Amino acid sequence: MSSPDNTNTAADTATDTGADAPVAKALNLDAYHERLEQLDPYRMNGRVIQVIGLVIEANGPEAQIGELCHIHVSRHADPVAAEVVGFREGSTLLMPVGEMRGIAPGNEVVATGHPLRVGVGTGLLGRVVNGAGEPIDGRGPIELEEWRSLHADPPSPMTRRRIDEQLELGVRAMDGLIPCGKGQRLGVFAGSGVGKSSLMGMIARNTTADINVIALVGERGREVREFIERDLGEEGMRRSVVVVASSNESAVMRIDAAFAATTIAEWFRDRGQNVMLMMDSVTRFAMAQREIGLAIGEPPATRGYTPSVFALLPRLLERAGTAEVGSITGLYTVLVEGDDMNEPISDAVRGILDGHVVLSRELAHRNHYPAIDVLQSVSRLTTELFSPDQLKAAGRVRETLANWADKEDLVTIGAYAIGTDPTVDYAIAKKPEIDMFLRQPVDESAKLTETLEDLERLVSDHMGF
Repeated sequence: MSSPDNTNTAADTATDTGADAPVAKALNLDAYHERLEQLDPYRMNGRVIQVIGLVIEANGPEAQIGELCHIHVSRHADPVAAEVVGFREGSTLLMPVGEMRGIAPGNEVVATGHPLRVGVGTGLLGRVVNGAGEPIDGRGPIELEEWRSLHADPPSPMTRRRIDEQLELGVRAMDGLIPCGKGQRLGVFAGSGVGKSSLMGMIARNTTADINVIALVGERGREVREFIERDLGEEGMRRSVVVVASSNESAVMRIDAAFAATTIAEWFRDRGQNVMLMMDSVTRFAMAQREIGLAIGEPPATRGYTPSVFALLPRLLERAGTAEVGSITGLYTVLVEGDDMNEPISDAVRGILDGHVVLSRELAHRNHYPAIDVLQSVSRLTTELFSPDQLKAAGRVRETLANWADKEDLVTIGAYAIGTDPTVDYAIAKKPEIDMFLRQPVDESAKLTETLEDLERLVSDHMGF
């Protein structure tokens, strides 16, 4: 601001220069007045009282659940970012976004007035970022176009467009028998070591979606680079954004990574693009929320999962889907403990999503990849996406596989006599061809039109195609 001695009003200027001199235009300060009205002149702060486990207890500041705060640990160190996770007897409970190192009783806690935000923009393509949207690939800063809060409401049910167009994934078993529509949400359910990452990499490389946003939540640090370089590859990375929160990072950061990936996907969707959002895994996301819930005193429920876990899952998963423009197709992996498909997280996620793909350890042991168990997998939009002929062909393949599974033991030990049951005879004859159709090398891309033609040709001798 200029000093008073150098400040002249428009009236002073007119008086000094005479009546014939032009009058200076008054400044329009309306925009500044609006900003001043919105400005909070008070800095809300508090002090750290104690730290128990992962929870920081402070006597303030006045903040909301999910709000970002800064804990000033010393004059010579950067403040520690922490998120408000609860309240207890007048105290504010926070958990750090990063490391807790340096926090001591009496440290000042300052509220930022907003939740954690992530930068979005086309500059994210081809980059690897953490749960706060900060680059971790060593390639310098990212050119961003705007900032968005991690938490947003899902599209209104009445503004969602119906899903009636199939999205090509490039995987025969899925495109031919478990179709995925643009804006659909599918779960991939599997135990450890049966090919989830390889399947995700295949889809990221082969899908016809405009953009891939991939969240690796709670993964081993070693596996992150392996997935990017081996499974995703240069081709897939070129149109992908990878958000990483490895298993050594805080529970808050692991949860924020899932929401950050969803927020980034929403930005691309709002620009009218079709986005493939892949998350590995929802189970580790749920485990991170369980950590937080137990730390702040929530009562444990089934297998130790707290009620907030089951409340948070739909808030994350419902944000994918169609909107007025663009779409987010969600592919969420669920790590099944002990191959139990009915464990709590699997059961909850299956009830929210629009279909599920089950990977079988038995098929993986037979070197059948991708190890998709067609009989246990289902897409709830199959009838919306397939033509009558495609429905008939897919149904015939499923029926044939079911007939084979029913009599496999008898056939294997030689106790079944050919001619006993025509449907079983047909299954025995067709099983090798069906297996050949379902198997696919990781570096092979299957075109949707060819897949559907092959599917109809596979059963044409029994269906009059």
